[in-house]
Amino acid sequence: MRALVILPTYNELGNLAPLVETIIEQGEMFHVLIIDDGSPDGTGLLADHLKTVYPNRVEVIHRQGKLGLATAYLAGFRFGLNMGYDYMFEMDADFSHNPRYLNQFVATMTYEQADLVLGSRYVTGGGATRWPWYRRMISRGGSLYAGLILGVNIRDLTGGFKCFSRRVLEAINLETVVSTGYGFQIEMTYRALNAGFRAIEMPIIFEERREGRSKMSPAIFVEALWMVGKLRVQSGLEGEHHPAGERIR
Repeated sequence: MRALVILPTYNELGNLAPLVETIIEQGEMFHVLIIDDGSPDGTGLLADHLKTVYPNRVEVIHRQGKLGLATAYLAGFRFGLNMGYDYMFEMDADFSHNPRYLNQFVATMTYEQADLVLGSRYVTGGGATRWPWYRRMISRGGSLYAGLILGVNIRDLTGGFKCFSRRVLEAINLETVVSTGYGFQIEMTYRALNAGFRAIEMPIIFEERREGRSKMSPAIFVEALWMVGKLRVQSGLEGEHHPAGERIR
């Protein structure tokens, strides 16, 4: 089994090297794909250096300009499918997602026979550190709203630390995914559930980024609210609705 950890980067010079090193330390099965959007701080150059340090474990894609998180992940999924990876991870490049959870994700996939494992802040054992009240309100409120509208039994729909099995990404038509930001996270999970795959929430502690500033913005949140309604209408028109989702107890 091989797992690809996809790391979209934009100005992550202070975080990238220790993060990649920690991912590599988790085991031989984990490979890293860095997708840099032309970071002006030199993150792309550092990514190329890390590829020379770990030639068989790290790959780099350079993109011209800030093209966004969703398109980076979609590019990473296509790369992973073409290269034959069994599991593909979404993971932030700022240490808010602890790499030491990676093996736990894989174990959950195996022993729970899951197709998609979601790192969840809102199940027993999960949480977030050093978050201001408004960040908590936006994140929790967005997940509750999306779950209610979509009829999905997932507590953390907006989380960005997750592991897809290959079969899920092969079944989802990646070319038709159009949302960004929080909306992208919601859409990918919803599409997996509507395709009949089994999703499980695994508790994680989300840690506020170590270096730099958060890229979360009000526009991203508003886009997610709009996308939820669109997804629900589209699902109804297509006759698809398979609400599901489980939590590790």
